[in-house]
Amino acid sequence: MRKAAVTALAALALAAFARAEEQKSDKKGKRPGIEMRTVPRFAFSPAHILVIAELKGGDDVEEYYCPEVEWEWGDGGKSVQEGDCEPWSAGTKIQRRFSNEHDFRFAGKYTIKITLRKAGRQISSQTVSLSVRPGLGDRSPDPGS
Repeated sequence: MRKAAVTALAALALAAFARAEEQKSDKKGKRPGIEMRTVPRFAFSPAHILVIAELKGGDDVEEYYCPEVEWEWGDGGKSVQEGDCEPWSAGTKIQRRFSNEHDFRFAGKYTIKITLRKAGRQISSQTVSLSVRPGLGDRSPDPGS
């Protein structure tokens, strides 16, 4: 009888913990993920590339509202876009699409990274690879060979 009571108490405690965690995650909401792509997908140097990052899935949570967006281009360059937004209120939609352009002067394999920050803290990041082949006059080694 004693073992059954302990088992029942443990089951109740576990169920209460699970409900508390579920309520916590409902308040926070589900975090969206980032999908990235380049336009064009491959290029010849010098190349002007548009990079698009989209938040997919998840909820419109405050954590993702009006983030600072940092782009690392893989060639030593970096760009930062700071948000200038009204204060957050319940029901506010988050921005789900971010884009930026960059010129790649030389052939190479580049890893482009986007980092979203809120109050100086990283909330999400993602990378995409880009291969730029040598164009006319570019004597860089061909990254495809």
